[in-house]
Amino acid sequence: MSESSAYPEVLFRDDVSVELIKASASDADVIWAARVSTAGEQSMDEIGEAPARSAGLINYLARERHGSPFEHTSMTFFISAPIFVFREFMRHRIASYNEESGRYRELKPVFYIPNQARNLIQIGKTGAYEFVPGTQEQFDITVEAMKDAYTVAYDSYKKMLDAGIAREVARAVLPVATYSSMYVTMNARALMNFLSLRTSREGSHFPSYPQREIEMVAEKMEAEFAKLMPLTYQAFEKSGRVAP
Repeated sequence: MSESSAYPEVLFRDDVSVELIKASASDADVIWAARVSTAGEQSMDEIGEAPARSAGLINYLARERHGSPFEHTSMTFFISAPIFVFREFMRHRIASYNEESGRYRELKPVFYIPNQARNLIQIGKTGAYEFVPGTQEQFDITVEAMKDAYTVAYDSYKKMLDAGIAREVARAVLPVATYSSMYVTMNARALMNFLSLRTSREGSHFPSYPQREIEMVAEKMEAEFAKLMPLTYQAFEKSGRVAP
């Protein structure tokens, strides 16, 4: 969802976007990498092996956590999301990142506003908490406060730029809810680790409690991964969503 505020330049979004830009990632890549340990140069001869045999090997690798064969893959995504999502994202150091820079370009006035499906209230203590819906009044207060803060912040940003202040200085007034964009490249093993930590799923061997906004990104990345490497994805699910 996008809408204009009373301040004409400012736009609000409640979504994230994820686009798979390029990929060199298939279940066959995993098979070749695993077979070389016993077949050497003949491992490439097994490209057309039976799917059931391939699935069995991949399930074995995932279950026994023989992870290196899954690293012979690569997926590059273009992601648009609030800056606070990227700050969490970059805690995953087994990836390559390039993000747009507020030092070198004027940042656009696009800011995050949660929609009504986003739970607002945290209950429970750290390590054993959950989020539940807020009241309509709490939602309205949240949206109004965010919009007010964003418009004031961006107005201040523009005033500083118009006065000749450097972009790298002026950006300091902008909130972490400002949308940014980045390329991220991961191999399948790194992506499975990311998904295990940034999605909440029944049946996960190690339950995770991610912030909803980064989970929104993870869900879109997971959908692309499942299409690219269906046998690997099924093995990931069978192993309790534990990265090998």
